[in-house]
Amino acid sequence: MAIRIPKSYAEALKFDEGSDVKFKIVKGKLIISRKRKQEFRLEDLLDNVAEKNLHKEIVFGKTREKEEKE
Repeated sequence: MAIRIPKSYAEALKFDEGSDVKFKIVKGKLIISRKRKQEFRLEDLLDNVAEKNLHKEIVFGKTREKEEKE
């Protein structure tokens, strides 16, 4: 199924063909709005790190030139 939006409305809302939109129904009315790009904050991502979801170190070979050895 597709919904066609009149060109003047699309231009006013800065919708282009292929724009990411979301739909919701509020009090029996369909609301169409632009999907926000999901932004991540490092602090929030790190809050989800736990012992159970840590992985082991992965070694890709010998260190080279100025890479520090621990």
